Amino acid sequence: MKVIGMKGFGGPEILQVEERARVAPADTEVLIEVHAAGINRPDCAQRQGSYPPPPGASDILGLEVAGKVVACGAKVSRWKVGDAVCALVSGGGYAEYVVAPAGQCLPIPEGFDMIHAAALPETFFTVWANLFESGRLQKGESVLVHGGSGGIGTTAIQMAHAFGAHVFTTVGKRDSVKPCLELGAKRVILYKDEDFVSIIKTETQERGVDVILDMVGGDYFARNIEALGMLGRLVQIATLHGAQVQLDLRKMMSKRLTLTGSTLRARPVEEKTRLAAALEKNIWPLLNQGKLKPMVFKTFPLEKAREAHELMESSAHTGKIVLVVR
Repeated sequence: MKVIGMKGFGGPEILQVEERARVAPADTEVLIEVHAAGINRPDCAQRQGSYPPPPGASDILGLEVAGKVVACGAKVSRWKVGDAVCALVSGGGYAEYVVAPAGQCLPIPEGFDMIHAAALPETFFTVWANLFESGRLQKGESVLVHGGSGGIGTTAIQMAHAFGAHVFTTVGKRDSVKPCLELGAKRVILYKDEDFVSIIKTETQERGVDVILDMVGGDYFARNIEALGMLGRLVQIATLHGAQVQLDLRKMMSKRLTLTGSTLRARPVEEKTRLAAALEKNIWPLLNQGKLKPMVFKTFPLEKAREAHELMESSAHTGKIVLVVR
């Protein structure tokens, strides 16, 4: 099978087309003929050498795919050969074939093509687990989503809005303001020109927001604490500006804040299977009804993975970047 391999660690230029033996599914896995694969920032981090795959996972990049089942393990009962699925994987997505645990596969939503289906798993699993489970976001509450123009951000805006939350978001470029508003954001903050803390205080009559979903870390941490209201929840899912921060415990205690966070890739299959079931119950109906849809900014053929990574790291996109394999 054709895959995208890496020549060491470094910039996008190390990505190259390789030929490898086709993988085979274990008893509880399916083999997927990949039609499209989503690109995510963890892929870039792995390419740079700072985000190694968990034990037993493929060294090939790619955490989400859409395609057709071409083989099933002996203990797989739900799926059969020919089924169209999208799947969360721990690696191996940038390839013509990939194995996925059966419980991490979901049906293609009604009316979706493979490209949009491939843009679902990584971001939708992440947002559900962090914003709604860890963050406990409820109808009528307010949420600040940092990085609103990316795959996680555009997904979080839509999902929070669909569940009746008041959504604020930060973006780096003016071109992203209108799309984020159209997705359901109440106020889009240009973080290069505006102070998100003061705007949040103004927009919430000094109360602060109930939940913040942050992938920045670093210097944003103390400002997030300021922007949270009483009983607020800060959910950390990445640390683009650094992982080392300082916390004034008195502010945390006086506001009775909850500080939490997680990663997705290293979670056990059983946990990801549970998340898949929660998504199918709570989110898939909205996708089937056309009330939610991932925003796909641009597609590249598999062989152009380098150019796709260059676009991802430029942050010039709004929405998802997807590799087209078939």
